[in-house]
Amino acid sequence: MRVPWINRKYVEKRAAKITEAEVKKAVEESDSIRQKFEHVGPLGRYIEDVKLLISIVKDYWDGEYRAIPWWAISAIVFTLLYVVSPIDLIPDFIPVIGYLDDAAVVSVCLMLVEQELQTYKKWKMERPE
Repeated sequence: MRVPWINRKYVEKRAAKITEAEVKKAVEESDSIRQKFEHVGPLGRYIEDVKLLISIVKDYWDGEYRAIPWWAISAIVFTLLYVVSPIDLIPDFIPVIGYLDDAAVVSVCLMLVEQELQTYKKWKMERPE
């Protein structure tokens, strides 16, 4: 089942309003974001992707990784904050369908930042531990 009003334009429009303060908030809420994906069935399929999104935001915030354009960071931050927001298009308390909008936003974000994530993964693998 798709959520037709959640598309590239929707995510890009909202991501354009993201601030540095919201990047910090996403970093601070990373544990609760991860937990939401670990404990919710329909979102569980995205857990590895979400871990990667959280990692890139943390590395960006810490100044470790800046080889990513702001539009990509803002799209990721919008997505991470959207899924933990109690106020979204379809309230999460509605069984099953309450998470469809969250999954749709994550899916669109992953499509938008796919190349950036590949570059980040390569950078991450080449770093000495």
